[in-house]
Amino acid sequence: MKPILIAAALAALASPALAQSAGQIAQAKAGANCPGCNLFQADLSGVELNGRNYARARLRQSNMSMAVLGRANFAGADLRDVNAFAGVFSSANFSGADLTNSSWVGAHFGGANLRGAKLAGANFSGAELAGAGGLTQAQLNGACGDAATALPGGLRIAPCR
Repeated sequence: MKPILIAAALAALASPALAQSAGQIAQAKAGANCPGCNLFQADLSGVELNGRNYARARLRQSNMSMAVLGRANFAGADLRDVNAFAGVFSSANFSGADLTNSSWVGAHFGGANLRGAKLAGANFSGAELAGAGGLTQAQLNGACGDAATALPGGLRIAPCR
């Protein structure tokens, strides 16, 4: 009986539900709203998709380098391990999103909402966060940046190592 339980557990771990959804990625790249979609490892680099809805979407390990996603809704989204080098996220909603171990080097967050976002291990070197709302020192204590990281008044960020 035990080998059957082990096989069932292994099958559950390898479930396709955890893999990316090529169809959903293609729809998102074409400009569709995709709340709750599985966009795992999506290549969204260089796209311009302002105002789209990705609330609760799984964008883990996605590439959003040089993407323009202003006013996008990432509320509650999984953005762990994302690379968003030089992305523009003006007025985007990241409330409750998980940005753990992600890279936002040179990204722009003017007017973005980061209330309740998880920022542990996130790299904001050179990022423009001065106009972002909802940021707290407790959030930033787990993140890193550099001398070029612009923050709201009174907040600080540790240097990346």
